[in-house]
Amino acid sequence: MIKLRTLIAATAVFAVLSGCTVNPYTGESQAGKSGIYGGMGALAGAAVGAATSSKKDRKKGALIGAAVGGAAGGGYGYYVDTQEAKLRQQLQGTGVQVQRNGNDLTLIMPGNITFASNSADISSSFYPTLNSLVLTFKEFNKNGVNIVGHTDSTGSAELNQSLSTRRAQSVASYLAANGVDASRISAYGAGPNQPIASNANEAGRAQNRRVEINLRPL
Repeated sequence: MIKLRTLIAATAVFAVLSGCTVNPYTGESQAGKSGIYGGMGALAGAAVGAATSSKKDRKKGALIGAAVGGAAGGGYGYYVDTQEAKLRQQLQGTGVQVQRNGNDLTLIMPGNITFASNSADISSSFYPTLNSLVLTFKEFNKNGVNIVGHTDSTGSAELNQSLSTRRAQSVASYLAANGVDASRISAYGAGPNQPIASNANEAGRAQNRRVEINLRPL
């Protein structure tokens, strides 16, 4: 049992190290996200492979499981690494934030740069940014594109719900009209129900008025 645990751990470490890159600023080796995901996949795969194999074949099962799990985890991790880098490059200076949580990417688009006040018509100055997103979404087509509109708490709940829905749908319609597969796109309005800052002051309300695009595996 101890030897098997050692084998599983060593396999996972190897998967992480195989995904290491060199930090251009420090010259030190570091594990990229793809390496980390590969290690996690290898560890899980090795454990499952060992558990589902007969006693005499557990080492073999662990190795096979680690190889399959590592390839799956590392492959999608690398995909998201590349997509994230492309988005950060394209969106630099646009006011759109790129956030990552595991395999999920979220683009936060403040309301003041995407729409006029109390309007669901996309600001003309924001079309170049959306056009860049269209190109990226068409290139990286393994993500679902979930668009969510948000408002602050000023005004009636009915008004905010309607406005947030229409804004999300405006972005969705633009992406689909310009070639992003409509089957990948969903859109809905959250109104004021998912604030990221306090609605008690203008600075907080400005942060809450936003559209988010969530990119997750299909």
